Amino acid sequence: MTPSPILSQDPFPEVAASLEEACAPAPRDVGAAVAFALSRRRRDGDDRPVLMTAPRAWFVEYGRPYGPGLAGLPLILAPVSNLAEALWAMEQGLRSGAVSLGLGAVEGATLAQTRRLDFAARQGEATGLILSRGLEGLSAARRRWRISTWASAMDPEDERAPGPPRLHAELTRGRGERPGAWMLEQDDETHRLRLADRLADLGPPSIAGTGAPSGLAA
Repeated sequence: MTPSPILSQDPFPEVAASLEEACAPAPRDVGAAVAFALSRRRRDGDDRPVLMTAPRAWFVEYGRPYGPGLAGLPLILAPVSNLAEALWAMEQGLRSGAVSLGLGAVEGATLAQTRRLDFAARQGEATGLILSRGLEGLSAARRRWRISTWASAMDPEDERAPGPPRLHAELTRGRGERPGAWMLEQDDETHRLRLADRLADLGPPSIAGTGAPSGLAA
């Protein structure tokens, strides 16, 4: 049985930094990491599309986001041949100011390369997010997350049916921030990630009232 996570009482950092990194520790966590990454785009009112780039081999291994499930989110997919091309596409997209979020599977990017991504995101007033499988190397990402899938909540009307999908977001490093962990779940009506604040069976009984808003843009 998977142990219950210890959830933070600190407010969840809703506003994304210029460059963040989301690590999926296992292949089964990649979908959750992508969902989390999409939630880090700029807030409502920014209708610029999201750019997602990765080597073609990455899309073959993990698949592509399912368009009808994105609730009208404009998404530009840019499959490329290798890491160098993915870094170039992500940097150019961020710098252009044409996208709200640049999402890239750029495994193995160097510190210098991630600094360029951070600068490009700030220049284009966008958010950059790196998808990775580990957090061992150096990175200029201002926040580094470890994202894991978690069991769905129980359906309030049928205990045999699954409720909202959930994921566990652990902040392992943040500039000027304490590490912490939060449970997020999808709201099927608004198609947003929100804080799952009724988790009596998962550590602290509630994280409501900590100052964290209840909705996350997705």
